Amino acid sequence: MKKISVLIADDHEVVRQGIHKSLEDTTDISVDGETGDGSEALDMAIHGTFDVVILDISMPGPGGIEIVKELTQRKPDLPILVLSMHPAKQYAVRTIRAGAAGYLTKETLSPEIVTAVRTIASGQRFVTSTVAEQLASAVANGCPDRSALAQLSDREYQVLCMIGAGKTLKEIATELTLSPKTVSTYRARILEKTGLETTADLVRYAVTEGLVS
Repeated sequence: MKKISVLIADDHEVVRQGIHKSLEDTTDISVDGETGDGSEALDMAIHGTFDVVILDISMPGPGGIEIVKELTQRKPDLPILVLSMHPAKQYAVRTIRAGAAGYLTKETLSPEIVTAVRTIASGQRFVTSTVAEQLASAVANGCPDRSALAQLSDREYQVLCMIGAGKTLKEIATELTLSPKTVSTYRARILEKTGLETTADLVRYAVTEGLVS
């Protein structure tokens, strides 16, 4: 029986080791690639022969949602399981809309991650009850979401979540491999789209919207 070939992309080695152990303890799943860099993850996924990609939402290089969109275009038959330290409300709907087949927080590594890999490898989607609620809320009554949050680009949304978590613009720039000037531009756009005025306003807004764990 052919094993499910998995690529793990996460910049935290301890997390990769934990996922690796959970998957390798099975008889039908094989971890055949690992990386902690977004650009390398994209290259490996495109040129490799993996059956499933487990992708951290926040890594050096391209953002997780950007990688999901790119892979969905380049390899539409390759299912992606997004793994994140952030609550489902922050990224679940955006990643599923971008093309991900499933979303899990890092609090639910094992044994749920094994079930998730098997599920999406079979061509189905894997969503927890929490993610299902977020998806249902997002499409309630079939109306488009015209909220300020919905108007943010994926990168702007990511920067807002990081500002809400108390990170400085310099720290955000380092983590996202961007220049401080670029992050400042994102901050300015977020302020404009949300109608807010200061970073303190953004922090309060992120907390109120449940974007901070």
